[in-house]
Amino acid sequence: MTKSIGHKFHIPVLGVAFSVDAPLKVAKYGISSVMSLVDDTLMERLRQHYLEKLGRPYIKIGDSNEARAQRITAYLNMVKQLVEEQFEELKNSSFETGSEITKYFEMLPDLSDLKIKYNKMLNTDDEHFRENLQNELRKNIYHGSIDVNIMTKVDKANYNSEGVQLPSEFNDAHAALCGFAMSDLESSIIFSAGMNPKLYGYIETFKDFYPNEKSNFKKKIVIKVSDYRSALIQGKFLAKKGLWVSEFRIESGLNCGGHAFATDGLLLGPILEEFKNKKDDLLKTLKEIYLPALIKKEISVDAEKLNYDVTVQGGVGISSEQEFLLRYYGVKSVGWGSPFLLVPEVMNVDDYTLQKLSAAGEDDLYLSDISPLGIPFNSLRGNSKDIEKIERVENGKPGSPCPKKFLVSNKDYSDKPLCTASITYINKKIAELKENYTNEDKYKKDFDKVVNKVCLCEGLTVPALIVNNIPSPKLSRSVSVCPGPNLAYYSKIATLHEMVDHIYGRINLITHSDRPNIFVKELGLYIDYLQKKMDESGSEISAKDEEFYNLFTANLLEGINYYKKMISDISEESETTREKIKEGIEALEQRLLAIFSIAVEID
Repeated sequence: MTKSIGHKFHIPVLGVAFSVDAPLKVAKYGISSVMSLVDDTLMERLRQHYLEKLGRPYIKIGDSNEARAQRITAYLNMVKQLVEEQFEELKNSSFETGSEITKYFEMLPDLSDLKIKYNKMLNTDDEHFRENLQNELRKNIYHGSIDVNIMTKVDKANYNSEGVQLPSEFNDAHAALCGFAMSDLESSIIFSAGMNPKLYGYIETFKDFYPNEKSNFKKKIVIKVSDYRSALIQGKFLAKKGLWVSEFRIESGLNCGGHAFATDGLLLGPILEEFKNKKDDLLKTLKEIYLPALIKKEISVDAEKLNYDVTVQGGVGISSEQEFLLRYYGVKSVGWGSPFLLVPEVMNVDDYTLQKLSAAGEDDLYLSDISPLGIPFNSLRGNSKDIEKIERVENGKPGSPCPKKFLVSNKDYSDKPLCTASITYINKKIAELKENYTNEDKYKKDFDKVVNKVCLCEGLTVPALIVNNIPSPKLSRSVSVCPGPNLAYYSKIATLHEMVDHIYGRINLITHSDRPNIFVKELGLYIDYLQKKMDESGSEISAKDEEFYNLFTANLLEGINYYKKMISDISEESETTREKIKEGIEALEQRLLAIFSIAVEID
C-alpha cells in the first residue's frame, strides 16, 4: 500500500506551541503534521508533562552546551513512541460506532481505495468475508508522518558559562537539526525562511539523510520555497553536498499564517504552473549534480528511485480548491493550517484567543510589524500579547525581559545581538531617539515603531503551557497568534472530524458566503502590499523603488493574464463560480492599473 491512497492534506507548522504536539492528536488517524523545533525548553516541559501524566519515569535534561539537541531528541523520541502506541491501540480496536479505527476510516477521503474497501466491509452480510476485509484493512493502514520544522535564519550563536562563543554546531538551528537527526524518527524536516549555507552544510554530517541499501531515506529533506528559482538554487546547493530534496513545499507569500515572505509580485498559480512544466527538467538537473556527489562519498543509490514531490499551502479554504490543486498542478498534498486553530482537540489555543479567532473578520487579521526579526508577521488584533504590550508602554515600561532569546539579531548596541522587542534594546533605542530628534511628530512616529515589537518567543510558546495547565511563574501568560487571512471566513469552533469532513467537502464550515477564491484573495493581498509600500515611499520615489514597483506590477499583471486564461480549466467549480472568479480578477486588475497610473503621475 502507498500513502497516496490515504489523506490528501497535511497540517503545516503553526507558530511555536500551537502544533508542537499535534502528532499526538492526529498521527494515529493517518494525518501528517509538523512541529516547530524552536523552543527546546518548551519541549522539555511537555515531555515531563506527558510522561508524568502517563505515570512513566521522567529524567530531566539539565542545562549544558549539549542540552538543546538532547532535549529535542528526547522529545521527538517520546512523541514517536506514544504515536506508535496509540496507533497499535487503534489498529486493535473493534470496528464499531465511535471506535478509534472507525474514526480512522470515516475521516479518509471518500474515493480512496481504503475507504471504498471499508464501505464494502460495512455493507457485506457475509461474516467470514467481513472478518477477512477487516484484517486486510488493519494491515494496510499507517500513522501520519511526524514532521518537524526549522526556520533556517533563527540560528543564534550560543556561549558557554565563561562567555566564550561555542562552535556553530551549538547554534540554535544547528542544534535543532542535530536533535532531529539523532532521533529515532523516520520522517521529514522542513527548512523554511530561506537558505542558510552553514546549516545546510551541517546536514552532511548525519547518515540518516543519505540513502540506505534500498535507496530509501530514513530522514527526508523538505524545502519550503516561494518560487521555482528558489527551489532550483537550494536544490542544487544541497545536491552538490550529496543531499537530496525529497519535497519542495510551495507556500503563498502573503496568503499564509506566521511570518510572510512576499515574492516580487509572483502569484501562486503561475508559480505552480512553472513547477508543473519544469518538473522533469528540475529532476534531471538535480540528479546530474547529486549522483556524482554521492559517488565521491562512496554511497550507492538507485537513480530510478530518485524523485521529489511538490506540495502547496496557504489560503486553501474549500474542498474544490484542494481538488483543483491536486488535479491541475499534480501536487502531492495540500496544507491546511490556520483553520485548525479553531480545532481545540488538535491545536494548543487558550480560550481567550480561541474566541477572538472565532469572531475575527477580515479587518481583524492583518499583516503586522510586530516581529523582532523585521519580517512582516500575520497577527490578530486584540490578542492578549498586544494588550500586554500596550499596557507596558502606557506604564512607561516598554519591552520584554527577553527570557528565551531565540530571536536576538540586532547588534546596534552590543557585540552580542539583542532582540528588538527586549527592554534593553527598546530603552537604548528610545534614548537615542530623544537625543537625536527635535521634531515631536517624527519622534512619536519612530517611538511607536520601536515599541510595537512583541516577544514572540513567549507569546507563541505559552499557549501549550496554558492549555496543558503547566505553570510558568517566570514567563508572561499573554499569547501571540499568527493566523493567515483565510481564517476570517471561519467562525465555528470545530472538532477534528468536522474539519476533515470540511476539507473533503462532506460538510461546509465556511461561515462567510462572500469568501473569495484562493487566487483572487492572494492577488488582493499582493495589491494591498504594493499599495502600502508605495504609501510608505510618499511622493519621493527613488530609482530603486521605481524599479521594484515596475517589476512587482509587471509580475502581477502577468499573473492576472495567466488566471484569465486558466479560469475555464477550473472544472471543480460551477460556471457561476468561475464567472465570479473572473469578475474578481478583473476588478483587481482595474485597481492595480489605477494604483500604477497614480505612481506614474507622481513620478
